[in-house]
Amino acid sequence: MDFSTALPTFVITLREGVEAALVVGIVLALLKKAKQSRLNSWVYAGVGVGIVVSALIGVLFSWIIQVLGAVNPQYTSVVEPALEGMFSVLAIAMLSWMLIWMTKQARFMKATVEGAVTQALTQNSNAGWGVFTLILVAVVREGFETVLFVAANFQQGLMPALGAIGGLVVASAIGVLLFKWGVKINIRQFFQVMGVLLVLIVAGLVVSALKHFDEAVANLALSSRATESLCFYYERFTKVHSCILGPMVSNTSTILPDEKFPGIILKSLFGYRDNLYLVQAVGYVTFLLTIGGLYFRSLGGASSEGKKNVPFGQKPIRSAKD
Repeated sequence: MDFSTALPTFVITLREGVEAALVVGIVLALLKKAKQSRLNSWVYAGVGVGIVVSALIGVLFSWIIQVLGAVNPQYTSVVEPALEGMFSVLAIAMLSWMLIWMTKQARFMKATVEGAVTQALTQNSNAGWGVFTLILVAVVREGFETVLFVAANFQQGLMPALGAIGGLVVASAIGVLLFKWGVKINIRQFFQVMGVLLVLIVAGLVVSALKHFDEAVANLALSSRATESLCFYYERFTKVHSCILGPMVSNTSTILPDEKFPGIILKSLFGYRDNLYLVQAVGYVTFLLTIGGLYFRSLGGASSEGKKNVPFGQKPIRSAKD
């Protein structure tokens, strides 16, 4: 069994799961402070339903891919990689936006959640539903990003889903350590390290997305004479070639093949390819310079405005009023 394909979803679910766990922990702490622990069951219900909804979204996406591929079997080899490419683009957009946005908004998290809980508690008859909705939205928002990532790599089988489950379990354990046992964890450093890993993982997804589109266009070009001109680049007399990715810029298949350890780990986590083409290289570098640059700038802004190196649980998260 190839466990390497489970690593990216494990990292993504771990990071997003810890964010959701922080929201859940803050809500439980606020309910305890307000002597409204009777509403804790609504919190747990929101977590459970959120996980189920996220899983159902994943099943729905997989079903859509299979149905569209089976509509016209002649074009299955075109539809499947094209859909993988499109889901990859959606996952890249969602993960990048959430990474940068959450980094900028992290210092306001407690104030935002506290405001939402306070508003829910003022509506006595619907307080439970208000808390439930808050938790449900938080869990589904984080789960949806993982679902998109898994859908973009659905041909890799069950392993990405197992990685997501593993990340969820570890994230839940971190939540228990923080809020139940009072363990001090430097949550700022945790998110910074996970954020850097996520930038590299999503950059690798850019390389994979371009490969999916190249495969789809190549299969479409081979399907009939009318579409054969779609491949604007074809290097003759070579075993491995691209259709729309331009010339090969590196070939490390003899020293670090991407189907064997440790290359397969680098491929699964960071999109490493032993055959890298010009368009992929440009896309990878462009992503790192733009999204990666924005992320590191947002880290600098958060550090200058927030409190530095404060272990979570030792002092409260900085609020909007600070």
